[in-house]
Amino acid sequence: MADSTINPGISLAQARADSTPQIRIRRLVWKLAIATLALMAVGSATRVMNAGLACPDWPLCYGQLVPSQQMNLQVFLEWFHRLDAALIGLLSLLLAGLSIGYRRVLPAWLPWAAIGTVMLIGVQGLLGGLTVTEMLRFDIVTAHLGTALLFFCTLLTIGWSLTPYKATGTVGRLPWVSLTAAVLVYLQSLLGGLVASRWAGHQCFGLSELCGVMNSHIVGVVPPTVVTLALVVMAWRTPALSKPLRRFSQFAGVLLLAQIALGIATFRLHLQVEVLTVSHQAVGAMLLGSLVSFTVIALRDRSQARRWSVTPTPATVV
Repeated sequence: MADSTINPGISLAQARADSTPQIRIRRLVWKLAIATLALMAVGSATRVMNAGLACPDWPLCYGQLVPSQQMNLQVFLEWFHRLDAALIGLLSLLLAGLSIGYRRVLPAWLPWAAIGTVMLIGVQGLLGGLTVTEMLRFDIVTAHLGTALLFFCTLLTIGWSLTPYKATGTVGRLPWVSLTAAVLVYLQSLLGGLVASRWAGHQCFGLSELCGVMNSHIVGVVPPTVVTLALVVMAWRTPALSKPLRRFSQFAGVLLLAQIALGIATFRLHLQVEVLTVSHQAVGAMLLGSLVSFTVIALRDRSQARRWSVTPTPATVV
């Protein structure tokens, strides 16, 4: 993975000039990531409030940009969800434009990564339209969530790849443990999306098909929990681990416990408390984000340590 380090062969003034576009792009990426997390939370609220078809047409709502006469809570949720998505789409185009325009002073991978985000947001927009036109078909709704999570993870990868970092050279196998945990949490999130889109929590009776979906999600909690806890313990026992990595491992542990508690509460209350259901998905996305962030930083640590033969030193803050 490319590192955002200053080339010793250029002047300090030139390095500062070249870093200005990178700083601007990094800030834009973080804004996009926050907006995407909010978008997923609003999307979850839209689903649990039965507002997915509150706007019967697409991309407009009742044929208008702002359906003022039809506006109620459900219409507002669906309309605001689309508004946030449109804003993210425009910001993604801006990200790609800036990355291509300043490509000579940016890491070579950045324009391609930015183009990838535009492609993902295009797929996401298509799935959003199909969600309405296909009347909330469960596979499309689940794919809609899965693409949003991929987009979110891509933004985090770009953001942390552009953030200055000094390696400690102590990560060992931690990048692969965190990557495994992130993949397992992503798959579990898809199962959770499938449970929600098929309303399996409401319609699970006996050994029916929907009980299979629900039980798969319940049993599926075990692998990501075990691997995430292993990451937390390994990070805690790793000497001279950088502060960002240690903090992300601790954050992942707290989010994991919160997610399990929310999952149990949501299940026992049969998805009847909307705040719990929305929080369950939001915390799941944050857990995935913390694991992805840990993975990116840890891979950079390993890469820098190998490239510059860094001797383990006290951690430096990102």
